[in-house]
Amino acid sequence: MPWLFELVLAAHVGAGIVALVTFWGAVLTAKGGNAHRRWGHVFAGAIRTAGWMALGMGTLSLFWPLAMHPGLTDAALYRGLFGWMMLYLALLTMSMTRYGLMMVANKRNHPANRHWTMVALQLLVLAAAVNCAWQGVVLRQPLMIGVSIIGFGTVLTYLWYMFRPAPGRTDYIPEHLKAMVATGIAAYTAFLSVGLVELFPQHAFNPVIWAVPTVIGVGIIAWYLRQQQGAARRPVTGGTPSGA
Repeated sequence: MPWLFELVLAAHVGAGIVALVTFWGAVLTAKGGNAHRRWGHVFAGAIRTAGWMALGMGTLSLFWPLAMHPGLTDAALYRGLFGWMMLYLALLTMSMTRYGLMMVANKRNHPANRHWTMVALQLLVLAAAVNCAWQGVVLRQPLMIGVSIIGFGTVLTYLWYMFRPAPGRTDYIPEHLKAMVATGIAAYTAFLSVGLVELFPQHAFNPVIWAVPTVIGVGIIAWYLRQQQGAARRPVTGGTPSGA
């Protein structure tokens, strides 16, 4: 059975590498431009692929934790970390991606953001976050409890915006930005859950290392939101050529 896990892992890593690289292409190109959209579509496709592979790995680890990870001895611990937590992170990442894309797709049709599939996905992530937190309490793993908090905050803020009766004309922009950058954060964090245990097992569950993507991502979000707020406050000029 480990060969099946290795096969799914290889596909996950391949898609993950594409996502980790194309994320920066979308971040660094002009927002709304053709290059930004191209990078973004590739990034989203890679995230979906990596997410589905992570669901597969999480399911395998949930039912056969020791068979999937030869050499490990604590079935309950690795069922929690590589089963429940991986399933939760995969759902969270895919939810963020869908939400971010839908913000742009439905920018002129806000009620479409309340489609039952959008709401159901948020409720599924919420259930996964609750379970991840509970498993963390049972296993005494602060990491599982900590990452579950991200899911609680994400679901609540997404549902709050989705059910707003009449958001502003450009309110979808920061929602799109926050969701897609958060997807990048989740992608890097989820990638660490696999990469660190293989390359640096002694640091695999170090919360400090896991916090790095979040710190960088929050910085990116804050910078872009500040840029947008500055543009909104800037007076609109023009209309009459100088010297007319």
